[in-house]
Parts: sequence; C-alpha cells; structure tokens
Amino acid sequence: MKRIFIVHGWDGNPEEGWFPWLKKELEAKGFEVSVPQMPKPSEPKIEAWVPHLSKIAGEVDEDTFFVGHSIGCQTILRYLESLSVDKKVGGAAFVAGWFTLMNLETDEEKEIASPWLTTPIDFEKVKQHTKKFFAVFSDNDEVVPQENKRLFEERLSAQIAIEHNKGHFSGSDGVTELPIVLEKILELAK
Repeated sequence: MKRIFIVHGWDGNPEEGWFPWLKKELEAKGFEVSVPQMPKPSEPKIEAWVPHLSKIAGEVDEDTFFVGHSIGCQTILRYLESLSVDKKVGGAAFVAGWFTLMNLETDEEKEIASPWLTTPIDFEKVKQHTKKFFAVFSDNDEVVPQENKRLFEERLSAQIAIEHNKGHFSGSDGVTELPIVLEKILELAK
C-alpha cells in the first residue's frame, strides 16, 4: 500500500488548512495517510522534528511519499538526508518550502528559524533516496521569497509550480484545498 506523510509547518497542526482535505482525497484513492502532530510546533527544532518523523515513518520504501508545508519541507529534506544509502522513497512534494526567509519580525522568530536556515543540507544525499520532487509556491507569500523557486530547481531538480494569491498556503490564508498537490502526488505515485 502507498503511504503518505504530511508534515505541517511552524505553529501548525494536523487539522489546519488543506491537510484534512488532502488526507481525505488521498485515502479515497487508496493511500494510507498520516498527518502527525509535530513536537512543540510553536518552537520547531531540527533535533526534535527529524527523529519524530523518522519514528513515525518507520520502514520506508518506494511506496512511501512525503508532503511538507513550510518548515515541514525542511524536516522532510533533513529526514531524507539522514536515511541510510540503500533506502528509497517514492517522492516528496513541498508547499511553501524554503531555504531563505523574509519578514521575520521578532527576535524569537529569528532565533527559532536560525538553525533551519544555517545548518547545511547535503542535497546529494537527499537525492540518493528519490529523484521525484515537486515544489509549489505562491506569488504573494510574505514569508518565502521567490528565490526559493530557483533554489529548489537547482538543488533538487524539483518540478515547480506557482499558484496565484495563496499567501503562505496556511489555513489563516483561507487555503482549505490544494488540488495541484493532489495531482502531483498522484503523478509521483504512478
């Protein structure tokens, strides 16, 4: 059975925004879908989130897929980087993923984001586990600069899409369905 793990973002939760819709749609197509609650979502830490995803995912194979939102994308990349070289996964879709951020307002936000922004990721290791990457960005995201589109293309050879007026794809932006992600996951899973 094909399995999918949807990893929410900073301050997110499994019931937010488009996650319940995507879970329902994928389950209707025969996927086993998990949307885990990540540890301390208001204070995401690499050393807590990556092992948590690893524990939840368990044994992975080419029928295992990942969807991340915002810092959840970073979590997935760092998780893939940590896998042993013989492990393969089916692919990953990134929603509002980032390697650079803008408009961080408080010192606390900057402190939380800093390790995620400065701890290197070995993209060659990440690509050993799958070549199927998709990333979607919004043309009016106030947190994720457009340069991230180019970075996902360069670093992962990701297929890219730009959605219009979706903000940061959060529930607070009113995004409750995300058909492009459903469509791309189904493509990746063929």
